[in-house]
Amino acid sequence: MKAIKSFEDFIKEGIIKKQSPDKSRAEFLIKEAERSYLSFLDLLKKIELKDNNANDFVKSCYDILMEIIRAKMLLEGYNSSGYGAHEAEVSYLRILGFNEKDVQFVDQIRFFRNGMLYYGTILDKEYAERVIDFLKRIYPKLKEMLGN
Repeated sequence: MKAIKSFEDFIKEGIIKKQSPDKSRAEFLIKEAERSYLSFLDLLKKIELKDNNANDFVKSCYDILMEIIRAKMLLEGYNSSGYGAHEAEVSYLRILGFNEKDVQFVDQIRFFRNGMLYYGTILDKEYAERVIDFLKRIYPKLKEMLGN
């Protein structure tokens, strides 16, 4: 997997556009991410993570991360669309001060999620555990950056 481009490159390519902050959409995404995260934690208590449900858990983690990243972008007046939008949103983590290892891990999750949706990629329990641990570590930091 190649290194993810810079956020500025995505702006130059027109994948990221500067706009007025969209507080109402951002607030919706923040609430949705919080609801999804709490539901996800409940699900973890009730359903044992296994190889046969690892994809479901990873998809949920990815969706939660993307909702909160998009919310922050919208509050700052950025919007992404088109081919490469998810990759652009991942690159925004650098703007937020996350280290390159974290950025690359989220990009790997993005890559595998794409593989699940379009190519039949099957992930295992061990990888899902890593993603879940990552979400539990990074989600509070992202929430804090939103002031929530």
